[in-house]
Amino acid sequence: MKFRFVNIRCIFAALLLCGTASAHAQLRLPSLQLPGQLGPLGLDGLRRTADPLLDRTPLPELAGLRLDTVRQLLRIHRDVLEADPRGEPALRGEVVAFAPSDAALQAARDAGASVVRDDALPGLGERIVVLRLPAGASTAALVERLRALDPDGGYDFNHVYTGSGAAGGLPTGAGAGIRVGLVDSGVDGAHAVFDDAAITRWGCDGRAVPAPHGTAVAALMVGRSDHLRGAAPGAALYAADVYCGSPAGGAVDRIAAALGWLDQQDVGVVNISLVGPANALLARTVAAMQARGHLLVAAVGNDGPAAPPLYPASYPGVVGVTGVDRRGRPLPEAARGPQVMFAAPGSQMASAAPGTPPYRQVRGTSFASPIAAALLAQRLPRPDRAAAGRAVEALARTAGGGQAVRNDETGYGIVGADVRTDPASLR
Repeated sequence: MKFRFVNIRCIFAALLLCGTASAHAQLRLPSLQLPGQLGPLGLDGLRRTADPLLDRTPLPELAGLRLDTVRQLLRIHRDVLEADPRGEPALRGEVVAFAPSDAALQAARDAGASVVRDDALPGLGERIVVLRLPAGASTAALVERLRALDPDGGYDFNHVYTGSGAAGGLPTGAGAGIRVGLVDSGVDGAHAVFDDAAITRWGCDGRAVPAPHGTAVAALMVGRSDHLRGAAPGAALYAADVYCGSPAGGAVDRIAAALGWLDQQDVGVVNISLVGPANALLARTVAAMQARGHLLVAAVGNDGPAAPPLYPASYPGVVGVTGVDRRGRPLPEAARGPQVMFAAPGSQMASAAPGTPPYRQVRGTSFASPIAAALLAQRLPRPDRAAAGRAVEALARTAGGGQAVRNDETGYGIVGADVRTDPASLR
């Protein structure tokens, strides 16, 4: 088998990481901060009940949920969001530039744009510049002009991404010596499932801003308690919060910076349970990480089997993961296609949640992806291009019962089936 390697920002984060709503399966990148909410709207929030251990509120239908949320955000928050030519949400009037030329930056200034941020991407050594246009100027026109002027650079909208799903094993000690990265919303490190896990954080100026989505995803990776066990319990987690509960978090430039930090931490495998459109900055950052030997694992999304591909899961070399139910059947709302490399539990399961009740039902590809990532991290403790390929091949043989045969529904097969925690067990 060949494996080729190839901020609203948190306006979306607040809606995607809803503290009073269910934890959703794939973060689509940012959300909007609303009173009493902290997290992705509709996709990740789960309402609480009086049950002392598990919130049993029924989960919403996922198919079409992301697109409905995007339309609502664009309608309500026209002052800070705009649609790109494909209808995908982005920060109004912002252009992200990856390794821009001096001529392109001057052309942007001549068009009235100002430089909001000019940073070297940590670890990867690449330059990212965020430009902001004056009110009334066309973002699409500037993007096209800069692309034509500087084909070697990368220019795009500052897209926002969201989660993909809704949230309402290995032997003890399996995580010892394992390191795994996470790009998501905040993790509730005070939860009992993380008592044995070492969490190193990035973002939010050193503050911990727990959110349902990030907490649920992290628990499925490294958590362990009397009620739940992740795929690599007790492993060291390097968690980057790209939302921080603020209207300035969750845009693509924050994801790129988070990946740069994870490169500096020498983490081999990184889980990204976020989905959104193709983006020049994201594509270049993903390629740079892969060139340095990192293995990126991402949820394929819940827009439906006939929907266009979502990113970063659909970039070459990214390990795309879909979700299956307890019988091993693909979720009807999950994406299909060549981007699907593995399947893992993504339905009829529970994970950790901030506050009370401490566990919630979860559903979606966002919760399948971290399981596959944690299993791969056991085979790739540090970045290594050759070892990354071997890790995927080994997991593919495990999923396929010794044979690496791939299809568009479950990829090479199902992994981590024993990681699912049945909600019925949480009495």
